[in-house]
Amino acid sequence: MNAWVLLLGAIALEVASTSLLNASQGMTRWGYGIAAMAGYGVCFWLLAFAMTRIPMGVAYAVWSGVGIVAIAAIGWIVFRQNLSWAQAGFMALILIGAIGLNLTTIRTAP
Repeated sequence: MNAWVLLLGAIALEVASTSLLNASQGMTRWGYGIAAMAGYGVCFWLLAFAMTRIPMGVAYAVWSGVGIVAIAAIGWIVFRQNLSWAQAGFMALILIGAIGLNLTTIRTAP
């Protein structure tokens, strides 16, 4: 399977698991907490496989950058958390950094 597809799956699970963690309300709602932990486990498993083909720094930068932006958007839309223009701008800088790291990384054959 394509490493970028695995990375996309890892990102999706990380975002879902973080949302579930928030929904667990400090682990007082056990079902959500257990689902979050299971999701994180599969997320890291997919991330580990993606890192066999994508350089570690690039994979982690993309995983964390996209995850930050996605979970901030979910927090704003679903959980009604505040998001200022400055925060949105800084998240854009995170994405620009992840893209720049990816574009400037020299690829070597595995």
